[in-house]
Amino acid sequence: MLIDARPPELPAPDALARELSARLDGFENIAWTANTGSTNADLLAQARHCSGPMLLGAHQQDAGRGRAGRPWQNRAGATLMFSCAFPVQLPTVQLPSLSPLAGLAAGEALRGLVTVADDRSDRIEPNALRVKWPNDLQWHDAKLAGILVESTRNLVRPETYTIVIGMGLNLKDGDRLSQSLGRSVADWTTIMQQTGSFAVSVADIVCASANAWRQAVQELATDGFDAFRPRFSAIDALAGREVNVIDQGAVLFSGTAQGLDEHGRLLVQAPQGLVSVSVGEISIRPRTTEQAP
Repeated sequence: MLIDARPPELPAPDALARELSARLDGFENIAWTANTGSTNADLLAQARHCSGPMLLGAHQQDAGRGRAGRPWQNRAGATLMFSCAFPVQLPTVQLPSLSPLAGLAAGEALRGLVTVADDRSDRIEPNALRVKWPNDLQWHDAKLAGILVESTRNLVRPETYTIVIGMGLNLKDGDRLSQSLGRSVADWTTIMQQTGSFAVSVADIVCASANAWRQAVQELATDGFDAFRPRFSAIDALAGREVNVIDQGAVLFSGTAQGLDEHGRLLVQAPQGLVSVSVGEISIRPRTTEQAP
């Protein structure tokens, strides 16, 4: 059942920055701007010299980037966009696992907001908000948010990397984007309508995600990704599903998704055996009945 609800509004940049500064402890710098090229690019330029966590958001990005450097832009007010930077000691071999880790942490954080905001459990399907490997957030099978993870060496603390995690979450326009892109797109307003989660604000989403990322990155440094595998399984949108592994538009092979390995790679049971798929140019798409042999 849908209930009429107004989409969450983005406060003025200065007001949002002040609220986030009051609510987020331990961040070296928190800023929000009306317009920039890319919050990830901006933070990467600063992050080489940071000694603590940083956050930067923007109402509009003119040179936003998705995975593999794909250009991405938004309509002002329709998307919540922000990036966080975290200095952390990690071996290089663990860096690829940051991508699924970021999706897991954000997915758990947003699930928590929906659950807290709506005590009518019959109104929400518990597994409706999930992560499609490596880190797309989905409402059912419609994309709600995309996440981009990048890293750079930290010059203040040479033994560490600075990790920059950026997220763009659709606040509204899901139906319009679904029509223009030819695929299912979700937005937070629809989730509010379907669950009654009207009390969740933009600041709630930012704070929950930023705190979840910071905690997850710290735990990764001490415990490795293997400790996160059971948690990812609980929110995995692909587990047990038939998928196509695609590179530059061509299907490399097909198989059944079998969760993640200890490095955060997707495991696919294919005709040639169990294959580990790394984050990169490759994309994963669930197979439709029309595609099945």
